[in-house]
Amino acid sequence: MLRLAKAFWDIALWRASPAQLPASIFLLCLVAAAAAVLEVIIVELGTAVSQTYPGPEFLFLNGNSTAGTFFLVLVIAPFIEEALKASGVAANRSRIAILADGPVFGASVGLGFGFFETFLYGAGAYFTGGLAAGLVLILVRSVSSVVLHGSSTGMFGYGYARSKFRVPGPGSGSYYLLAVGMHASFNALASLATIFVLLSLPSLAVNAASILALLAAIAFAFWAIEHVRDVIQSSDYPALLKGSARFRPGGPPTAPRPPRSQ
Repeated sequence: MLRLAKAFWDIALWRASPAQLPASIFLLCLVAAAAAVLEVIIVELGTAVSQTYPGPEFLFLNGNSTAGTFFLVLVIAPFIEEALKASGVAANRSRIAILADGPVFGASVGLGFGFFETFLYGAGAYFTGGLAAGLVLILVRSVSSVVLHGSSTGMFGYGYARSKFRVPGPGSGSYYLLAVGMHASFNALASLATIFVLLSLPSLAVNAASILALLAAIAFAFWAIEHVRDVIQSSDYPALLKGSARFRPGGPPTAPRPPRSQ
């Protein structure tokens, strides 16, 4: 995972000048913060609506209810966060020179977003539960949600590049929905233990479910990021081809091939 993350980092930044790097980091921080703010605003508005119209059909909008929590995790967060990360890919449109640049920049934006989001969560855990709580949360999210963010936005980046180069077949819109689906699926796996609690299962079963849910979410995230790497390789990107001498560590790939029709 560290090798793959370093490859994405090296590839995504080799075209950027040193003056562009602070702006890129600031943009990722801004996107992560904007996602959190938008989610809070939507939850507050939904809660206000459900309280004004207290019918069962609006219960899922109430952020204080179980249904509202699941709606946030499975619908609101995936749509908002994937849209904001997609804007980071679109901001690099001029730097997407070949088809495989799309998933590379997408994965880079997603990993950066995931790390900043994890930092924010870790800081919150530190202030509420102490240093150990913050470190554990950061460690768990680093091998799960961060990886998921990289893979989901990597797939959007691939679709974005397909649209840019007018490759026949699915494009930006379809791959955005794919990214949302990947994000929602990961969140559903991570929420299995909560579902078991709601079903009033014994504590032993809930504890086992918590461990299995975490392992399943991590496995899903790693499978997804490996799929992104396969997509990049299939697009003839030499930087991630095993054993290729055409990629110089710390530098750009040499003589990249043009995009192929799929």
